[in-house]
Amino acid sequence: MNLVDFNLQEVNFVQPFRHAFKPLYGKYFYRIIFSILSLPLFIYAVIKYFIQGKQHVSTVQQSELDSIVAALKKKYSYLKQDKNDNKLKKEAQRIYNHRYRYNAKQPTNDFVSYYTTILTGRFPVIKVICAFPLFILLCFYLNPIVRYIFERFVMALFVIVGVIFVVFTILYLSPLDAAYSILGPEATKDQVHQFNASHNLDQSYLAQLWNAIKGVFTFDLGTSYKGNENVIHAIFIRIPVTLLIALISLIIAIVIAIPIGIISAIKRNTWLDVILMIIALIGLSIPNFWQGLIFILAFSLKLDILPPSYMPNNPLTLILPVIVVGTAVAASITRMTRSSVLEVMRNDYVMTAYAKGLSSRQVITRHILKNAIIPIITLIGLLVADLLGGAAVTEQVFNINGIGRYIVQKQFIPDIPAIMGGVVYISIVISLANLAIDIFYAIVDPKIRSEIKERE
Repeated sequence: MNLVDFNLQEVNFVQPFRHAFKPLYGKYFYRIIFSILSLPLFIYAVIKYFIQGKQHVSTVQQSELDSIVAALKKKYSYLKQDKNDNKLKKEAQRIYNHRYRYNAKQPTNDFVSYYTTILTGRFPVIKVICAFPLFILLCFYLNPIVRYIFERFVMALFVIVGVIFVVFTILYLSPLDAAYSILGPEATKDQVHQFNASHNLDQSYLAQLWNAIKGVFTFDLGTSYKGNENVIHAIFIRIPVTLLIALISLIIAIVIAIPIGIISAIKRNTWLDVILMIIALIGLSIPNFWQGLIFILAFSLKLDILPPSYMPNNPLTLILPVIVVGTAVAASITRMTRSSVLEVMRNDYVMTAYAKGLSSRQVITRHILKNAIIPIITLIGLLVADLLGGAAVTEQVFNINGIGRYIVQKQFIPDIPAIMGGVVYISIVISLANLAIDIFYAIVDPKIRSEIKERE
């Protein structure tokens, strides 16, 4: 009998939730979590067992048997049945074995019996403290929506750890040597050795990987190889402007693209539909760097309307980067909206809505858009990764001191802490965005809600 089996069968405080244990225990992921949460109980039992010894265990078992014998005597006295002491003791032993899920033919394990006594005896404070995390786990599991969010959050954590592993491994295997890149080819071996020792580059692969994982989650990635600047501080002063441009671009793209996509679908196969789709195709085809240079040439150098480069204290300098970043995003959303709306419009319930006398506006808002929005949301979640992953090009064109440009500048050294921090924290933002999309799915999509509830 292992620790998890024992906890599932013996712990008193989970009796109200017993119906939840069978599906929970049947899933390997939750079994691991349950085992981890029950570990404090196990450690406490081990300590008490070795402190008090087996003598106390035998005393506790005998006390349990005596109480069962007394209860049996009272029972048979009430039923007016005579039982000798040997029969009472055998029946008490059978009840004792059944109570603790033991086979009567197998010898009782002293430690497990003691562990059972601790959990079922007079230890209310320990039971409350140790049971609380298990109780929270069961509350998560019993609520299908909360369980869905919890599972998605754990999956996001695994993705983040996977990104750390992949990025660090690629940088570790890189043929570029950070010491020679910074110190120069004339650096002596002692200088290289001192540089590697100061940045822990002389440690093993696993030690460096552990330091990287720990540094990401504790916000302590040390200093960059070049310039000795604090990596976390450098990232946190650069990532807001990148997120700001991406967020404004995405919001404007959504506000413009969805209505255009709906209009294009309603006016399908007309000259307006053709013009809108040609514009969307052009928006998808233009490279960001080329569009940025054209905008600088036209609006800054020729017309002198907008500033050519970004300045933190001047909001007007955000206009050109936002337009450049949002063009491809708006084009993608427009095409997806048109395709999704056209697919929904072919359904019978749309024709029924028109037959009932509903106006086109009511049909679009109540029936078409409500069902067509799910593929659009999926695309928006994917575009968040494109916005942040492709930020380096736009930031370089408009001289924006953002996180994308920072990573590009550091990759040729290679400055492992700086690149690691930049890529991982961008991946965290993307994972959180996808988590929000998944939660939104669970709220608005009845199909996903029904699938979640069916998993109970």
